[in-house]
Amino acid sequence: MVDAIPSKVRFRLRRDDAMAALSPWLAKWWVKTLIGGVGLLLLGWLLIWLLFARGLPSVDNLRTYEPPLPTNLRSVDGTPIHSFARERRVQLRFDEYPKLLIDAYVSAEDRTFFSHGGVDYPGIASALISNLTRSGRPVGASTITQQVAKNLLLSNELSYSRKIREAILAYRIEGALTKQQIIELYLNQIFLGRNAYGVQAAARAYFDKDVDQLTLPEIAYLAILPKAPSNYDPERHTERALARRSYVLGEMQRNGYITQAQVDAAKAAPLGTARRTQQKFESNGGYFIEAVRRELIDRFGESAQDGPHSIYAGGLWVRTSLDLRLQGLAQTALQDGLVRYDNGRGWHGPIKTIDVSGEWARALAGLNLGLSYKNWQIAAVLSKTSNAATVGFVDGTTGTLPASAAQMPRSGTQTSAFRAMKPGDVIAVAPAAGGWALRVVPAISGGMVVEDPHTGRIYAMQGGFDARLHTFNNATQALRQPGSTIKPFVYASALDHGMTPATLIVDGPFCVYQSAALGQKCFRNFGNSQGAGPQTIRWAIEQSRNLMTVRTASQTGMPNVVQTINAMGIGNYSPYLSIALGAGETTVLRLTNAYAMLVNLGRELKPSLIDVVQDRNGKVIYRADPRPCPRCNAKDWDGKPMPRPPVRGRQVMDPMTAYQMVHILEGVVQRGTAVTLRELNRPLMGKTGTTSGPTNVWFAGGSPDLVAALYMGYDQPRSLGGYAQGGTMAAPIFKQFAREALKDMPVVPFRAAPGVRMVRIDRRSGRRVYGAWPGNEALASVIWEAFKPESEPRRTIRREEIAERADDKAGTVNTRARDSEFLEREGGIY
Repeated sequence: MVDAIPSKVRFRLRRDDAMAALSPWLAKWWVKTLIGGVGLLLLGWLLIWLLFARGLPSVDNLRTYEPPLPTNLRSVDGTPIHSFARERRVQLRFDEYPKLLIDAYVSAEDRTFFSHGGVDYPGIASALISNLTRSGRPVGASTITQQVAKNLLLSNELSYSRKIREAILAYRIEGALTKQQIIELYLNQIFLGRNAYGVQAAARAYFDKDVDQLTLPEIAYLAILPKAPSNYDPERHTERALARRSYVLGEMQRNGYITQAQVDAAKAAPLGTARRTQQKFESNGGYFIEAVRRELIDRFGESAQDGPHSIYAGGLWVRTSLDLRLQGLAQTALQDGLVRYDNGRGWHGPIKTIDVSGEWARALAGLNLGLSYKNWQIAAVLSKTSNAATVGFVDGTTGTLPASAAQMPRSGTQTSAFRAMKPGDVIAVAPAAGGWALRVVPAISGGMVVEDPHTGRIYAMQGGFDARLHTFNNATQALRQPGSTIKPFVYASALDHGMTPATLIVDGPFCVYQSAALGQKCFRNFGNSQGAGPQTIRWAIEQSRNLMTVRTASQTGMPNVVQTINAMGIGNYSPYLSIALGAGETTVLRLTNAYAMLVNLGRELKPSLIDVVQDRNGKVIYRADPRPCPRCNAKDWDGKPMPRPPVRGRQVMDPMTAYQMVHILEGVVQRGTAVTLRELNRPLMGKTGTTSGPTNVWFAGGSPDLVAALYMGYDQPRSLGGYAQGGTMAAPIFKQFAREALKDMPVVPFRAAPGVRMVRIDRRSGRRVYGAWPGNEALASVIWEAFKPESEPRRTIRREEIAERADDKAGTVNTRARDSEFLEREGGIY
């Protein structure tokens, strides 16, 4: 009978029976209240979700999230040299963090992290009750997931609405990422003080270690920092930090991560943190690094808003052309030259002044000054008596500066430096017997650049005495008149327009009519020396004769001269004769590159500081040498002739003209104004320069594999003294540099251009010479000279040679007739 009842009827009977059974319960008030409460709770949660979940950032962004990372610079050999960052951070993978470190952060911040779904509901309830029952700053109950949501997707606004949005986001994050991915984001992003973002950066900032080298007490200390790093500063709040560290250790034991013995040993250990330090890099190369920074900003932007490859957030890896050995040599040579010149000119006064009545060490550190010269240090005068001064250093230590160690006069006065200095003065000092001795930072400045003439790579750059004292880069930013270092390019233009190294130019008075208002302009040689009559172009350059230079420029045509100068990248000048003597302005970098192009046989070079830039994932996004080179990889080489990339750069000067000028500039070293370099005993070329005043002294030149240029002068140009010359002040600086820089490099000659003809001539008369060797002391003016085809001097026979032939009594007439015919045919002189 039961089976005969339809199924729908059976279901209805069961429902009625169930309702009849529940009716007594549903009729009770507390059940109604419970059901109503649950309904209201669900409705409230739905309303909250609709109100606060709208407009939240997408969690999908976290899947591809890339934290701001510093840009790291390396030298030409791969040595780390600097890092650009506003946030000190190193990104690690989850498996690169020690398990004990993860256990510590979970114990300190979120004990149930690996089991909850993003929100700790019991913790929220406890925090809510606490906030309702007391005043003051609200207590939070954020899980690690919520902290990730706040740090990466939300603001730091302190409100309940933000906490609700944070909880919703945390729930979404837990559904989108694994626990390992979430805690990896957390450990890489969290701020831990000392400008350290992420645990690896903090390990370096506080303990100068990597995370895999940390001890248990060190790990526990880092785990206390997320709440408020400044509250647990190891120097100012040591006891508070120790107490909080003990709490974290106890939580780790409670969670079963460590034993009681480990807890006891770790609690007994001191904090052991290091003092605040900057990242350790080579101290030299400051000007070079700043020039790289400017170029990177121009190429990729400065902050994250400028794009994914910005220098302060993009995590770039930059291989520069900086050679630390050459940079050190160039820096020391220029500094020594500046100090040499400044010696005896007195103390120039304090570098800066600070208030020493309070935290003077912090004030001194805030100046960010430093010295990279010998054993000199920056110090502040803290107090002074009649016999000595107490000086303080950045690290908080103090020392004594006796009055006897600061007796030089204050520049421009008769008062001693010791008497002139006062508390608060920031000065330079060096260790000496009895304490410290005053040192003088030179008032004169200068710049120097070292370049590879085959590629244009800049190996070294020094833009002043020290980048931390003198931020203006005299090597790239200072526009200065180059003086006689411009002359090789004037004569190169003459060689391009028909002259030769043996062409005779009159070294004598030369005047030009300028205008009715300006009248006549007459030029003169350096030192007002008298003219030497007709001399060769080679002699004119070796002796740096102004009168011969302007006469040559006039004959060549100044439009042609300035065109050559512009093609070499020195400057774009108007065609005035004074330009031929270096009146136009240029930079050390431009002039270095121009001389490098001479050595490169007139082929264009673009000076470069950066070889390669890679993004954070290793992809090359910039290369200074973009030339394609099929089959250049060893795995692609087919064994045929070695593949080579195409030649770089266009030809900006006739290669034979360039070599002729290099060959002439070798004579400047052998016999001319840079003869001080001759004792280096290797092929060198170069040119000295001295500007009117004299306000600047120059040297530019180098070897077949290394070219440099440098100048010395005041930032606000003024006379260096009548004795100042490029050959006596600038050339010795290059000599000091080159002696060490070149000593291990092979001794090779300058490469000659194809087609050049080498002919022996008399360098004073320009006549071709036969039958005598340059080593003969009687013929010291006989040299090998470089000529373009068909431009060399016609053959010349000396009277003495003809007379020797005439001694043959039997054939006197025939010999003379034969010689006469030969001279007529060859166009020689008799």
